[in-house]
Amino acid sequence: MLSTMKRIAVLFLFSASLFAQLVDIRPVPPPGVAVSPEDKKDLEAGLKRLAQAIEKLQDNPLLPDVQIFHEAARYALTYNEFFKQEDIFKAKELLRQGQIRAAQLEKGEAPWTTATGLVVRGYISKIDKSVQPYGLVVPPTYSPSLPHQWRLDAWFHGRGETLSEVNFLTDRMRNPGEFTPPNTIVVHLYGRYCNANRFAGEVDFFEALDAIKRHYPIDENRILIRGFSMGGAAVWHIAAHHAGLFAAAAPGAGFSETADFLKIWDREKIKPTWWEQKLWHLYDATDDAANFYNIPLVTYSGEIDGQKQAADVMAKALAAEGMQMTHIIGPNTPHRYHPDSKPIINAKLDAIAALGRDAYPRKIRFTTWSLAYNQMKWVTIDSLEQHWERASLDAEIIDDNNVNVKTSGVSAFTLDIGSGGSPLNINHRANVTINGQKVAATTPMTDHSWLAHFRKTGTQWASVDKPVPADGNLHKIHNLQGPIDDAFLDSFLVVRPTGAAMIPAVSEWLAKEQAHMIDAWRKQFRGDAQVRDDSQIGEAEIANSNLVLFGDPGSNKVLARILGKLPLQWSKDSLVVAKKSYSSATNIPVMIYPNPLNPKKYIVINSGFTFREYDYLNNARQTPKLPDYAVVDITTPADGRFPGKIVDAGFFNEQWQFKPSQNTQHTRTD
Repeated sequence: MLSTMKRIAVLFLFSASLFAQLVDIRPVPPPGVAVSPEDKKDLEAGLKRLAQAIEKLQDNPLLPDVQIFHEAARYALTYNEFFKQEDIFKAKELLRQGQIRAAQLEKGEAPWTTATGLVVRGYISKIDKSVQPYGLVVPPTYSPSLPHQWRLDAWFHGRGETLSEVNFLTDRMRNPGEFTPPNTIVVHLYGRYCNANRFAGEVDFFEALDAIKRHYPIDENRILIRGFSMGGAAVWHIAAHHAGLFAAAAPGAGFSETADFLKIWDREKIKPTWWEQKLWHLYDATDDAANFYNIPLVTYSGEIDGQKQAADVMAKALAAEGMQMTHIIGPNTPHRYHPDSKPIINAKLDAIAALGRDAYPRKIRFTTWSLAYNQMKWVTIDSLEQHWERASLDAEIIDDNNVNVKTSGVSAFTLDIGSGGSPLNINHRANVTINGQKVAATTPMTDHSWLAHFRKTGTQWASVDKPVPADGNLHKIHNLQGPIDDAFLDSFLVVRPTGAAMIPAVSEWLAKEQAHMIDAWRKQFRGDAQVRDDSQIGEAEIANSNLVLFGDPGSNKVLARILGKLPLQWSKDSLVVAKKSYSSATNIPVMIYPNPLNPKKYIVINSGFTFREYDYLNNARQTPKLPDYAVVDITTPADGRFPGKIVDAGFFNEQWQFKPSQNTQHTRTD
């Protein structure tokens, strides 16, 4: 039987053959240069030595700080990602550095953990068990013995199609970056390559942040987010959707939304479907401009930079919310920082950092379109009236007895102020007025904390014990709301079929799409997807991971096991989805749904993440391309946009049921 790595290599070659059909789309990342037999031999020997050293250190919690060197060289050699001849020598040096660290760890030493200057480290991701790198700039004033919490600036890098792990680590060991504020730790995120910190790139940021907090005393209220170009786009996105977590945001250039930046209606030849336009709401910062009420924002653009467009369109969106944007403009400057602008930006951010984040402000404004982003400081939206329609919640503490809340599109929410943060009177029940209706809520605790849940029935609000009704029914909730791409933001397993397909004619499509998913994951999100045979899925896998099921009820045992509890009918003769019938000889369902065997996790049927080769070419295109479900006519070959012809697609309602009817026309929604 083939080993897992050999199977992945076979699937990689299979998918590469499929990709060759997409001759009109430039590959990202590009192919690498040839590696001489001598260099290949040296690299293989270095990888073997370091792997042997790593094997001796399996129980060491600092092992990822060694593994990053091995994985960087392994990826580059295995997948032809030496983009210049000098990259080969960089990889050899990284293997040498890894060997030094391994020897130090074996002796019980780890000098890089207390070092100042440029330090590279790693962590193991929950998503796919891959080892992911990050770089630090540790100030010369740092000492682990100091009783001091440190400001942390997170830097998001620009687009780099050749930014392999080899190149990232090498640069992070040589280059301190654009900004190095005094007495500040700066983290440079890899972000899983080149995705503007969307999808797994967003998870990378928070996983790296957690890793840093385990190793360094970071002040939770003095974390700032900064970036330029694609990194500026990342800041717009992260700040719009997580504004309550950070002391300040400083985007430079980049893009902040999809349609205007790409000139979708004027320049793009391929027009988006109605569901793609709905899904733009997931990442477009303009749609969530109200959230910038909750975070200080210092924006930079070069005066003659085309990407000044991002700041200009955000300024309009903020103005519509009654806010005026702080915008530093480098005079007569293209796509870079003007030297006179940098001290102005730094002075503003230093002043904000000195004050720190206000974790419990008296007033909050919050807008969202999905429960994927459901929290703003002490407000959590627990349920929406309708996903992908605008929902808002403004909350204000009026005095020590009264809180005023205004909602739109929200059906349940929680107010949660931690210990010491509540200004409410601990001797009285709080009065919460929701859209003019007064509701008696819980009494604040003696530690000056307060927790209260509210739910709407019809038009009436009430204080309740739990954020989600315990009625035994499915509900769209945070991290269980779709679309398909959401399954790839947490631990997932690709479940490979071992049986014979019901319809032999569909087997080739299923095999190609599985291979495409595994190859695309490695290229775009820099990890080896965890693959299991359907016979290997037991209680632990069901409990801990989203299951990505390839196959049909004849070939995949897990799919056959749960078929009766899924909202579709699928036999050798027909496929029924949303009360529409299709020939199962030519049509395949793709879908995300709560796993009937564990409704706290997802199952996905026959899909990986949904943006494809055409969208790799521009980060603004990297948005979800399919909603909660779709039917694919496989007589139309897969291409750089879709896995076949999408004959129907849509979103489930808030109870994970098919909606009565959905628009399937490719119409403009702006």
